[in-house]
Amino acid sequence: MSRAFVQREMAAVTGGSRPDGGRSAAAGSYPIYAALDLGTNNCRLLMARPSRDGFRVVDAFSRIVRLGEGLGATRYLAEAAIERTIEALKICRGKMDHRGVTRARLIATEACRAAGNNLDFIARVELETGLHLEIIDRETEAVLAASGCAALADPDAESVVLFDIGGGSTEIVWLDRADQARKTVRSRIREWSSLPVGVVNLAERHGGRHVTPAIYAAMVGEVEDLLIPFVTALGGARLPHKFHLLGTSGTVTTLAGVHLGLPRYDRRQVDGIWMSNTEIGAIIDRLLGMSFQEREASACIGAERADLVLSGCAILDAIRNVFPTDRIRVADRGLREGILMQLMAEDGVWPQTQAGVL
Repeated sequence: MSRAFVQREMAAVTGGSRPDGGRSAAAGSYPIYAALDLGTNNCRLLMARPSRDGFRVVDAFSRIVRLGEGLGATRYLAEAAIERTIEALKICRGKMDHRGVTRARLIATEACRAAGNNLDFIARVELETGLHLEIIDRETEAVLAASGCAALADPDAESVVLFDIGGGSTEIVWLDRADQARKTVRSRIREWSSLPVGVVNLAERHGGRHVTPAIYAAMVGEVEDLLIPFVTALGGARLPHKFHLLGTSGTVTTLAGVHLGLPRYDRRQVDGIWMSNTEIGAIIDRLLGMSFQEREASACIGAERADLVLSGCAILDAIRNVFPTDRIRVADRGLREGILMQLMAEDGVWPQTQAGVL
């Protein structure tokens, strides 16, 4: 589904620039929007229809494709990884066609930014699936991720350090509290950074199956060093009294699922949960004490994340060490939601009561 395709279809359905063609906001009167996020590890699709209080999800898809597998060593996307990814994208295309998506933004992040054969990959995806992927820069990724989960920030907090631990990079954003002068997410960003480290490339460098205390400490130290420029950019300012962490990624949602003892992962129970620093530390210690096979057998980790979860924990521990706080909020939302909000705002169908979130 190319950009030209969705624009043509949009015009055909609406007969004008507004998605509702001037119709009322009654249920079902709006077309369906899609946001696709192709990262280093995951391929995720979210489809939704505008509603009075934001949007209503109509379908979703997620598959671990490990597009960036081996990228750190070769600087190129491997053929096996490309084939896995294209198969997942074909499923996404089928789902979008089935749902009648007429407005979409399909983005690719760190693996495609870093790969020497990224343009060949983009061309092959379009040839084999009809989807046109847009490789976004790090700042756009950070802003979209912040937009997608900023609503979970404690309104009484003076500021929030928001982070998104990905497969090949970690986005981190210092977000000030909303006020009359700073209503939009972009205007609330005091500083942001994209660290060139994620669960896949960190695990490939240090090992993810059998992680000793020394290996784990080395991973934490590497990420702490990468955070120094971000802290320096902030001027080394003392953290505000009312401050918390807000995390969106497979790492934090997995930890929340393990903490809750879920027999299988359930987004409804995880999204928005608060966890104390002590609870986070206890879960990480528990995972460090598990064998690879035990992590693999865990309902909320499984075979696909068993060799990556501890590298994610190391990134989280580095963030917790540099930005110590008593609590963290977990978001099972982020980049895709930010894309949907942006698209709907551009089309004038995002609720006016929430207009300041972008």
